[in-house]
Amino acid sequence: MITLHNLKSAPKKEKKRVGRGGKRGTYSGRGIKGQRARSGGKRGLKRLALKPLMTQTHKLKGFKSIHKKPEIVNLRQIQKYFEDGETVSPKTLVKKGLIKTAKYGVKILGIGKLTKKVKVKDCQMSKKVEEIISKL
Repeated sequence: MITLHNLKSAPKKEKKRVGRGGKRGTYSGRGIKGQRARSGGKRGLKRLALKPLMTQTHKLKGFKSIHKKPEIVNLRQIQKYFEDGETVSPKTLVKKGLIKTAKYGVKILGIGKLTKKVKVKDCQMSKKVEEIISKL
């Protein structure tokens, strides 16, 4: 009859101690020389050639950045669609149809010339654009 006091746990299997002589001979199943024959050798081999492998393989479906890019507007568009003294902001740019959404912000780049004096609000700007707008 099996009761709590006469239950025994299953006998534990001893871990095979490889590479210490004994029954298997001098090399103990590790072969002759090399990284795998030495202690700790097998552990680090998995990641051995990962970086060259990653750099050699093509990004077949392109590369998607985790950082979303802001919408881009150039100075020539501001010159064309905005009047003197108007405010350039993400909302006004969406209203005029220059950008679809301002979800990830707006950046103004310096392609083209600007002669009208405009106010810029809530937009990122390149250094060139900042200089141009501050001079006007």
